[in-house]
Amino acid sequence: MKISGRTRFTAVFGDPVEHSLSPAMHNAAYEALALERAYLAFHVAPGDLHNAIRALPALQIVGVNLTVPHKENAIPIVAHLSQEARTLGAINCVINRDGELYGDNTDARGLERHLRESGITVDRRMVLIVGAGGAGASALLACARLGAGAILMCNRTIDRGIKLANRFTPWLSGTHVEVGGLEELANPRVLARAALVINATPMGLKTGGFARLEYEAAPAHCIFYDMVYAREATPFLAPALALGRPTFDGAGMLLNQGALAFELFNNVTAPIAVMRAALMSALGRS
Repeated sequence: MKISGRTRFTAVFGDPVEHSLSPAMHNAAYEALALERAYLAFHVAPGDLHNAIRALPALQIVGVNLTVPHKENAIPIVAHLSQEARTLGAINCVINRDGELYGDNTDARGLERHLRESGITVDRRMVLIVGAGGAGASALLACARLGAGAILMCNRTIDRGIKLANRFTPWLSGTHVEVGGLEELANPRVLARAALVINATPMGLKTGGFARLEYEAAPAHCIFYDMVYAREATPFLAPALALGRPTFDGAGMLLNQGALAFELFNNVTAPIAVMRAALMSALGRS
């Protein structure tokens, strides 16, 4: 990749950000399309977020992705919000359009696209979602769009789950949502009903353990999906793999939300096969 005075930049802002695989995907896409653009990663501390985003027009940065912990805090900084961003209460993309900053969120659409392309169907069936934060909100919206008959959201703080479910009521037509504590994960009767179990938390990544979950009680066809991606099986997925259950991690969601962001930034169709190959190579899966 050659950088010149004509090169325009896109980027990801995060804290931390060194682990991000987005540069590998986006830069592979730019090279494949012969675009004079490059994608960078910036470590932006929370206290610097406002200044960093407001600097995009002056630096002629085309757009940026936002990751932890910036997705909710960036909302007041941008001038315009998509309906998707308003629904989710968070943004993972800031697009610079002639100096005007637009906020959007591709997380739910990225997850929905990955579930569909993987042949995962939840029509009129029960989905169990662990977590009621931003990732949980994206999972809730994606599964409702896929026609889930029921969703049980389990969270350490039940009140937070209830508030999230209530906020999403207008978008949950035909999907019944219940909220419970993490103890529901240990209830065999709950797992016996599940067609899909989604982990929307970072639980276990640093401690090495996940909450007690009755994997054995889930039907043989029940799918376990971790929105986190890693080189090795996560603490959430490892027991499911040991039992021979179908499993997916968040790499597919990352790919699809990244492709959607690429199209928002560059106004061209993303070369998703190229981006997939770059991501899988970075994960050591090629």
